[in-house]
Amino acid sequence: MRFLLPVLAFHLFVVFSSFGVEVKTFSPDKKNLVLVKLNPEKDNSLFYSVANQENIIIADSPLGMTFENQEPFQAGLQIVSAQKKEVNEPWKPVYGERNQYSNHYNETSINLKTVKKPFRSFSVIVRAYNEGVAFRYIVPTDHPLTITSELTGFQFKKDYTSWIAGKAQAKYLKGTVSKTGKGCERPYVIEIAENKYIALGEAALTDHARMKFDRSEKNSLLLLAALDSKVVYKSSFTTPWRYVMIADSPGKLLEQNSFIFNLNEPSSIQNTSWIKPGKVIREVTLTTEGGKACIDFAARHNISYFEFDAGWYGPENNTASDATTVTVDPARSPGPLALQEVIQYGKQKGVGIILYVNQKALSKQLDTILPLFQSWGIKGVKYGFVDVGSQDNTVWLHQAIRKAADHQIMLDIHDEYRPTGYSRTYPNLLTQEGIRGDEESPENQHVLITMFTRMLAGAGDHTNCYFAPRVEEKMGSHVSQMAKAICIYSPWQFLYWYDRPENSPRNKGVAGPTVPVISEIPDLSFYDSLPTIWDDTKVLEGKIGEFGTIARKNGDFWFVGSLTDQPRNLSISMNFLEKGAKYEATIYADDSTMNTPTKVKITKQSVTSSSLLSFDLKAKNGLAIVLKKAQ
Repeated sequence: MRFLLPVLAFHLFVVFSSFGVEVKTFSPDKKNLVLVKLNPEKDNSLFYSVANQENIIIADSPLGMTFENQEPFQAGLQIVSAQKKEVNEPWKPVYGERNQYSNHYNETSINLKTVKKPFRSFSVIVRAYNEGVAFRYIVPTDHPLTITSELTGFQFKKDYTSWIAGKAQAKYLKGTVSKTGKGCERPYVIEIAENKYIALGEAALTDHARMKFDRSEKNSLLLLAALDSKVVYKSSFTTPWRYVMIADSPGKLLEQNSFIFNLNEPSSIQNTSWIKPGKVIREVTLTTEGGKACIDFAARHNISYFEFDAGWYGPENNTASDATTVTVDPARSPGPLALQEVIQYGKQKGVGIILYVNQKALSKQLDTILPLFQSWGIKGVKYGFVDVGSQDNTVWLHQAIRKAADHQIMLDIHDEYRPTGYSRTYPNLLTQEGIRGDEESPENQHVLITMFTRMLAGAGDHTNCYFAPRVEEKMGSHVSQMAKAICIYSPWQFLYWYDRPENSPRNKGVAGPTVPVISEIPDLSFYDSLPTIWDDTKVLEGKIGEFGTIARKNGDFWFVGSLTDQPRNLSISMNFLEKGAKYEATIYADDSTMNTPTKVKITKQSVTSSSLLSFDLKAKNGLAIVLKKAQ
């Protein structure tokens, strides 16, 4: 259901100050302020600033863009008019970290023109939310324009602490604004004060070049919006949003990450009944026998899908490989694979099939394979190693998302793609990587950075594994893996990424003797019960890179996941539970004294909203709790 307050549209009289001409936009709670202004001392150049509770978050920073063979939108400008409106429009997602999102903001459309011939005009659209601020450019044109650079900047008053990654799957490093360098990933989280955090980023990127952040060469505290390529438009255009999320803690930033969805258009898919999130297991033998083994396991353990990974149609990096055929890559497996037989077996067991297809095949066969896969009964595709960054790549990829929706195919996007909220508009895009997941064997310390940085952008396919030796050798603990499956949100949650069912064939391709077998042990009860979408989410605590605890609700169940880097005493108040109700808590904890392969201790106890649970967590350990409401 959608609600819309009456829109207030009017010419907003600009204010003349000692600085020049300025237009103010306050958030509904009046705490956040965006000030857009012209500076007469700099030839009426366009600037903006952001304040939170009268404290400067972003100091005076440039706005504008440059063009090929055209004068830039930078100086010599005049504010012609401004219109303001307030929108309060709650909405229900097809799926999400909550079952309803708030969307309340004040918006000002600031219309500008150049004061010298040839006269040209453009607008800056500013939105102020309680959760942060955003702005974008609208440029009317009746002839082609080529954007060569964006002048948008983010000026800081001090050299604040920040968390920096140069690529979507790179390791995060703790640094400062002045150490940003070139090509910093977004969202870019910066600690303004002990109780004030911000995240810089972009939203609604669909037909533009990707933006990252470069530190200015002339000013070490000025970050600049850096585009991956030139941007060409043949007619009037609107740029993606640039945003500044603002919160009192890292956990609060994460709780309000629907802010990015709010900067995207509502769903364009009328009938969404075929979009069904769920858990996924990967099949690595590329055989009929292996596929049926995964289906049997999935049916027993409440897993909705399994994925045939790269190689089922030939070598993925060979442009001659044909994704309309089943031609197993001999370097990966000797086969045999009777795909249609496996698909039919999955239908009988209620398990859907997902196919991996590399960019090389997608580029030449997309329009052929999507209707073909639909006729086969394929439920989803993982787009592999897609090209990202340039305007051409951005346009192609988002067209490919829309084309998949036309054939009722759900998607996971592999590798460097980072979301900017398009899953609201096309919810068949369930998840994506753009994340340093378990394929990279990250320790808890890095996951606890990812949780409060990358996860602000949206769902992340973290390739969760459980029995693989890397869990104990490199990553942390088995319960940490459980906790990650709660904390790292993904509507398609891939589980047992490096593991295979017990009756899967041995010595087949990558599923040789080193690939661990999934043991039917009590631990699996956690993953059996785990949902992938939620009615409510609460971040109970969090410190970037150190610890974090998240509680998520689904129906009558709450799931609590906690991760730590260093040893700590953890106390969890159950005050998020329904008052007056009783719950049975199943607690999964790491315990080195247990005589089990995974050293996981499972206990049960009754709790209420007044309960306080305490635990001693060792370094790189975790905690997972399943709370079931008593009937």
